[in-house]
This record gives sequence, structure tokens and C-alpha cells, in this order.
Amino acid sequence: MDRLDKIFESFASSSLFKSKAVLQSQFIPETIEHRDEQIESIASILAPALRGERVSNLFVFGNTGTGKTLSVRHVGDRILERVKESGLDNLKCVYINCKLKKVADTEYRILAELIHELGGSVPATGLPTDQVYSRFIDLIDDKKQMVLIVLDEIDQAVKKISDDFIYSLTRLNSELKNAQISIVGISNNLTFMDGLDPRVRSSLGEEELVFPPYNALQLQAILKERADRAFKEGVLDEGVIAKCAAFAAREHGDARRALDLLRVAGELAERESSKRIGLQHIDLANQKIERDKMLDIIESEPKQFQLVLMAIMNLNDRIKYESIYTGDVYNMYHELCEKTKNDILTQRRVSDILVQFDMLGIVNTTVISKGRQGRTREIKLMIAPNIKEEAREILNKSLDM
Repeated sequence: MDRLDKIFESFASSSLFKSKAVLQSQFIPETIEHRDEQIESIASILAPALRGERVSNLFVFGNTGTGKTLSVRHVGDRILERVKESGLDNLKCVYINCKLKKVADTEYRILAELIHELGGSVPATGLPTDQVYSRFIDLIDDKKQMVLIVLDEIDQAVKKISDDFIYSLTRLNSELKNAQISIVGISNNLTFMDGLDPRVRSSLGEEELVFPPYNALQLQAILKERADRAFKEGVLDEGVIAKCAAFAAREHGDARRALDLLRVAGELAERESSKRIGLQHIDLANQKIERDKMLDIIESEPKQFQLVLMAIMNLNDRIKYESIYTGDVYNMYHELCEKTKNDILTQRRVSDILVQFDMLGIVNTTVISKGRQGRTREIKLMIAPNIKEEAREILNKSLDM
């Protein structure tokens, strides 16, 4: 038996998992812990759809991993079940994740995805956008029905396109003779509504619902319930669930992160042929997730963000331990835009991007007073040395450099 066979044999014969799917993000549990109040609020807002009535547009926001998507999808599924049981066909519910590339990076693609989800089709590209809107209207307006459109991570689509497409969707009701549309927007960005056009804000935010973070005890209850279903009996060391919950509570009560930690810890334990999952596996899993999260952020940000980051990385490589200031970043960014033939943003907009980088943990910025010359920011790159090379590869590929 060669070394590969030994690896495959050990995985085939001694899994720590009973059902790994229970810990994965796409898993939808039958019951959602500690979210009764929010689920009842969503149900009250969406319930008129059972009578075929248009419901208020709803905007749901809260930090990552607070159960927003799970709760909205749970209520949507239950409403569809009720409609099906009554023998009616007057309600459609369409779910779109706006963070997915090739789905929500243009208004055309969002509409094409909506049409696809409703059973129609349009070419991937090529039609004028107003024709795609016409196809969408033709598809849904042939009978009296309510179409509920759930736009998850709606802020990502607005970042890539603009808020015009939300306004266009909400205005479609005036063109529909039989059908009616309602939108449920979901966002992790707590200040997302502040940056919208006032017309869009008033149309989208007819009803708003905030999901608070889970506390450590709530996270422990969620993890315990899932762990009992995910792992074989007796494979978790004492304190593993509490440590996972503590890590996630520190990260704004993110249940998804807690579940990821537990799953990755199990995978790492299996790779070293351990019979149990210990506290050390949680530490290793935390390091791995932090690394993967940073690379994922870098890959998913728009090109202008990537150009600013590339400017910082170039400066950091050139001057090593000397200080980097906002003006240095802007000058380097300007060069990169000319080199890659991208539009050049104003220095103020680049400063806004630096503030967002600081919030994401990509850089650390300190405001420095320069007397009569005003103030500037001193910028320190926070990307771990072990992932800098991968980060640069992602940027080079995305920017065609």
C-alpha cells in the first residue's frame, strides 16, 4: 500500500463526522435557535402574500452570521408550503445572492437571473436592458400573482452597479396589470441605507428589521445542537464548544463563523489522524479561517478597491519599514490606474476606501497632524506575511497585470 492509499484508507475507515453537512453554511435547520421574535416579525410582514396581496418591501440588516438569511428563507419556505397546500399558484419567491459573481455584477445579470429562477430565459449578454425588463414583465404579468424577490447581500450589488436597479424594480409595480412585486433586501452592512438615494431608501425601507448579534451562551446552544448531529459520540474534548462560541462572540456573535470553526477543526483533526477534536484544533482552525477570509475579501472587492490595495502593497515592498501616507498611496494608485487603463477616482474617494480597508482589517490607519499642512493618515499594511504572495497573485490576475 503506497502513501496515498494509506491517506485514503485512514479517511475512509475513521471519520469523526456523522454528518458534516449540518455544519455547512447552506444547511437550513428545521428550527432556528434564538430568533423567534425576528421570525414572527418577518412572518407578520409577509403573511398578506397568502391572500395574493402585495406586501411591504422589507429591509433586514445585522452583522454576518446572525441568522438573517436563514430566517427569511425559513419564512418564505413556510409561506410557499401554505400556498401549495391550498392548491393555489399565486405566489412566487425568488432568492438571489448578490455576492455571487456572474449573477449580480450588472443590472442585466440580476434581471437575467430573476428570469431564469422564474422559469424563463434570456441570453447571457446582448439585449438592451429595457428589453430584459420587458421580458421580465411578460413572464410574471400573465396572471394575478405576488412575486417576492429576496436580494441577499444587496449592498454588494449596489457597490458593483448602483442603487438605480432597486428603484427600477420597485417602480415596476406601476407597469404591472396583474402581478405585484415586493423586495426583501438583506445586508450585513449596518449603515447601508444611509448611502442610498432618498427615493430608493423610502421605497426599499418600508419595513426594517434589525438582527442583534448572538451572545456566547446562545452560540453555545446552537453549536451543541449542531455538534450532536454532526459528530460521532465522544469525539469532542471538553471546552471545545465553549472555545468556539467565545471566538465567535468576539467576532460580533457570528454563528456562521462558530460553525465553520467547528467544522474546520474536525477536518484538521482528521488530517492528522486524531481520534478526538481538541482545543488546539480550534486554534489551528481559527488561523486558517482568518487567512482564507482575508483572501476572499481581496478577491471579491471591486477593481478600484483592488487598485488601492495594490498601491499600498507596492509601496510597502519598496520602503519596507518606513511610513506610508495617504498622498503616497494616491500617487501610486494614479500610476496603476494609468497603467491598467482604469478610471481615476478623486483623492477623497480613495481616502474613503482606506477607511473601509481599516474596518476590514486589511490596513491600520492613524490620523497624523502635519500642522499647517493639515492632516493625513499613516497607513500600515496588516496582511499576514504568509498570505502576501497569494494576495498579490489574486490582484495581478484580477487587474490583468
